[in-house]
Amino acid sequence: MKTFLLSIFRFFILKLSFFIFIMVALVVFGCDDSQKISTIHLIGDKEGDLATWLEGEGFELQVYGNLSLALDDIEEGGVLLVLSEEYPYQRVPLASSFFERAQAKGIRLYVEYPEFIPGVMMEDESLQTRLERGVISSDVFGLEMPPMSILGINDCHVIPSDAEKPLLVLAKVAGLDKAEYGIDDVETYPLLVEENGSFYSFTRLSGFAQGRYGPEDHWKALWAHIIRNLTGIGDLHFKTWPRHLAPNLGKDEKVDPEDKKESIRNGLDWFYKGRFFIHPDWEDLWLEYQGDGGNPVGPPVPRDLSNGDGSLGLLEGHSSNIYHDGSQQYRYWIRADVQGEAAYALSAGANLLGESSYEEPARKLVDYIFDSNLRGGPRNDPKSASYGLIGWSYTHPGVYYGDDNARAVLGVLGAAAHLKTNEWDKEAIEAILGNFRTTGTMGFRDRRLENKDVEQNGWRHYFEREVINPAPHFESWMWALYLWLYDKTGHQPLLERTKLAIKQTMEMYPDEWLWTNGIQQERARMILPLAWLVQVEDTPEHREWLDRIVSALLENQMESGAIREELGGAEKGRYGRTKSNAEYGLHEAPLIFENGDPIADMLYTSNFAFFSLNEAAHATGDERYLDALSRLSDFLTRIQVKSDRFEDLDGAWFRAFDFDRWEFWASNADVGWGAWGTLTGWTQSWIVATQVLVLQEKSYWDLTKESDINRHFENTFKLMFEKF
Repeated sequence: MKTFLLSIFRFFILKLSFFIFIMVALVVFGCDDSQKISTIHLIGDKEGDLATWLEGEGFELQVYGNLSLALDDIEEGGVLLVLSEEYPYQRVPLASSFFERAQAKGIRLYVEYPEFIPGVMMEDESLQTRLERGVISSDVFGLEMPPMSILGINDCHVIPSDAEKPLLVLAKVAGLDKAEYGIDDVETYPLLVEENGSFYSFTRLSGFAQGRYGPEDHWKALWAHIIRNLTGIGDLHFKTWPRHLAPNLGKDEKVDPEDKKESIRNGLDWFYKGRFFIHPDWEDLWLEYQGDGGNPVGPPVPRDLSNGDGSLGLLEGHSSNIYHDGSQQYRYWIRADVQGEAAYALSAGANLLGESSYEEPARKLVDYIFDSNLRGGPRNDPKSASYGLIGWSYTHPGVYYGDDNARAVLGVLGAAAHLKTNEWDKEAIEAILGNFRTTGTMGFRDRRLENKDVEQNGWRHYFEREVINPAPHFESWMWALYLWLYDKTGHQPLLERTKLAIKQTMEMYPDEWLWTNGIQQERARMILPLAWLVQVEDTPEHREWLDRIVSALLENQMESGAIREELGGAEKGRYGRTKSNAEYGLHEAPLIFENGDPIADMLYTSNFAFFSLNEAAHATGDERYLDALSRLSDFLTRIQVKSDRFEDLDGAWFRAFDFDRWEFWASNADVGWGAWGTLTGWTQSWIVATQVLVLQEKSYWDLTKESDINRHFENTFKLMFEKF
């Protein structure tokens, strides 16, 4: 009994000792308010991104306009943030005396973009960068943000320095969220260092929302580390993390038909908010920035300039280059496909919303295609082998992509159906037959033709050659048009050559398919001709072909409706993953680095999958297709850009979306059409026009089934295939 009581006594003594130890530890390490600072002193913008977040975290901000006054006022051991308000044009003027006084009072500092830091040699000229990104070069951030993690800093202006042991450096590196090839082979510039409890930045890090830096979780980890170390307060919640641009709806928010209707309206109004319609008053500005088409980029169209009426065409959209203030470069280029696609979207919106104001610009955009140099010169000469073809762009009218021609014509025919007109039928059938007579015996046309070669070789050279090009990105939508025209005319060669090409392409799937930026975009493109083949010949084999590709695409559809990008076999990819740091940003590229990255592509995949899935669902009535279509429609409604600050982006769809983070983020390696690129045609128009079809519970095939284009077929066919 005595032994038992002694054991009980010892047990309680141990418990009491442990309890006393915990209480002492809490007092010493966790409850010493003297070690925590809830007031932060600030030199700089009191309404800026960092100040907004800190106030939301419950910190009291004391803002000063004078450094000397701040140093006089701040208590011993206080915290002072010195932020850049004139970045990147002027550095923050600081002298050695400032640092001496701060050190004497034990003030902990965060200083950015300064003229002077004790003991650090800084160059007189700041370096402006474009492709470079921040890379974590220290393990101080722990598991939240391990070394080689990437932070996007758009249009970063950095002060080159000899600062040692940086926590963050600037470098041009390949990768999505981390520098996949490290930083040993690239030039690096220190961005952030820590010295004796203070932090010094050689660029501006505090404008993370205004500059649209990303990804958000990495920036939260960075600022949490800085503020925790300066204040001793570790419990940061990010309840008011500022954003000036965001997805329209949250990941789990319900989407109803009114949301989709509003998405259509916002998507069309974006054309006007962006001032994309060229106006005679600023035609010279367009021509200046367009140049020869090699690099047709420039700053945004000024807000005080007027929109045109469509008769001078529609600009291409935004480049993916973001300036330090969050504004974005424009692509001052006129492409034929964009004009037709936008006309289709505008007319579709006019139909659904009852907005007649969209009709006139739609008409004028189509007229622009056929009245401008896009269809001028040899393309309008019946004796020319290029007759009927549509030029690629204003600067390159003698370049012919079958894919671009197909989307331009599909846009024209869709616009005509919504507008209930047949005024462009002759030009449309000439364009289809112009492409068909430069399509070979096996049903393939090849990636690109040039006028000088077509004129020299003659159209029969192309019509009689044997070429195989299993690249749906370039071939498949023209096949869809051939099937569409066959349905209206009964012209057997259109069906025969197309079936042959489709059969060979399906036999070569997937190992022999040639893919451009990913295998998913090839599947997305291939669905359309397969769906329309079922429309003209509904056989078990044709349905199996369609289901094979749709099923493969939908293997990567997420619960949110997003379609995850996927790379194909390396030996067949035209633009696969970036192979080195040196290659980052030099050519077209995927948004992902490796399969499994949670990224959706609205330029090459989701936009075309949306349109094609709608056609497949209506052609087959398959419930799986209908469900996938509905979820993709909801997803696209949710991720439309919403912004009060950036008017020219409000209502757009960016190319990239990270559906795990629910954020506009991806690898920006693609030159020109990177993660934040927009396109008035490819992206915007197909999403808007297909949303209209979804709400109308209709397919494009049904929309255009009453076309009487056949009345032009006999004479046009004789002119193009028999007369010359």
